[in-house]
Amino acid sequence: MKINLIKLFSLLLIIIPGFSFGLSSIHNKEAVEIGGIKQWISISGTNENNPVLLFLHGGPGNSAMGYAHKFTNELQKHFLVVLWDQREGGKTVKLNSSTTPLTISLMESDGVEMINYLRARFSQNKIYLMGHSWGGFLGLKIAVDHPELLEAYFAVSPMIFQDESERLSLEWMRARASSKKNTEELKQLMMINIPFRSWEDLYYHRKWLASEMGNKPPARDFVEIWAKKWFNLFSEASKINFFAEAPAVKCPIYFFVGSRDYQTYFKLTEDFYKMLKAEKKDLFWFADSAHNPNLTESVKFQEIVISLLKSKH
Repeated sequence: MKINLIKLFSLLLIIIPGFSFGLSSIHNKEAVEIGGIKQWISISGTNENNPVLLFLHGGPGNSAMGYAHKFTNELQKHFLVVLWDQREGGKTVKLNSSTTPLTISLMESDGVEMINYLRARFSQNKIYLMGHSWGGFLGLKIAVDHPELLEAYFAVSPMIFQDESERLSLEWMRARASSKKNTEELKQLMMINIPFRSWEDLYYHRKWLASEMGNKPPARDFVEIWAKKWFNLFSEASKINFFAEAPAVKCPIYFFVGSRDYQTYFKLTEDFYKMLKAEKKDLFWFADSAHNPNLTESVKFQEIVISLLKSKH
């Protein structure tokens, strides 16, 4: 009987790629209590024993659950990929609204609590963290303040010093509008204040930035509605200068940057990377991308992350 079982398991290993003893896939969507409220997460992976990778979406407020499969389909074979609708965003706000004012401190506290929840649930001492744009800012804040919780941090188009980033991109747009003699564009660009004083400053900035990049500009009404909830938090984060506040990070850190990203200005991220002290660090360029290299070059993006995992950084 023992011989037959051995033959059976050997056969399974041959005919079912990836088959292993006692391992199971997981594809859950559920609410967990974080920060005193229910917060929505999804967990996807082929092996419950794989390392956890928590993804922090951008915005703030922009849930990634509807499209994250485009840049995590391969990652799910090597990680337990956790997507999270941060408070007041996605399905979390549908479950319950936050009664606490939105601040960096609160959002970071939620993030740390979520990491500790995942560490305990999957019996892992440390997890991997990835953040995009606003999520890149939040993840960097956590990496600076709580490196002991992280195997590594993947910063995708992160906000490094967003007020300066907005100034640099505005300067670039004004120069382009002037060279094209686009009087309407130049007139509206000259109205913008840095730091942004109102949602209209943000709207006109993003309107012409999208136009310069060949993308569809955001609707004015959308920006106005978004700003009622998120503008103060975004402004608070935009004032944070990681050049001054985080000269060093005590965990491995990797930057993913689009060569045409003027929203979180690519040169600013490069300059920060060069000055940053870290035990292990690297910067990966995406020549065909702007602000979303994880989407526009998703195959390359995932290959790099997986290679970093396999090489143990």
